[in-house]
Amino acid sequence: MSRSLAPLLALTALALAACGAPAAPAAPAAPAGKPAAVHAAAGVTPGSHEDWCGEHEVPESLCTRCNPALTAAFQATGDWCAEHGLPESQCRTCDASRVFVRPPKAAP
Repeated sequence: MSRSLAPLLALTALALAACGAPAAPAAPAAPAGKPAAVHAAAGVTPGSHEDWCGEHEVPESLCTRCNPALTAAFQATGDWCAEHGLPESQCRTCDASRVFVRPPKAAP
């Protein structure tokens, strides 16, 4: 996990605990011939393999496109790209080299 992502995970965990944020919404139906987008189930550990938004390729616990309630926390820390409406740390339009790697599955 990137060093810049760790503080955001901690901030998000605190924000979710404080406001009792709702579970991630269900994935919308996929168009015919395309697989459905994969979203994390409710209650997964932030930063884990299961905490992944397959639609936007970022941790589900940090996905402002799936959970707009997270926006205020990113804006409060100055991590916001107003031009593109998502966290600057996730804005691939501003920096195409940004890549998020899904953490590996935990060993059984």
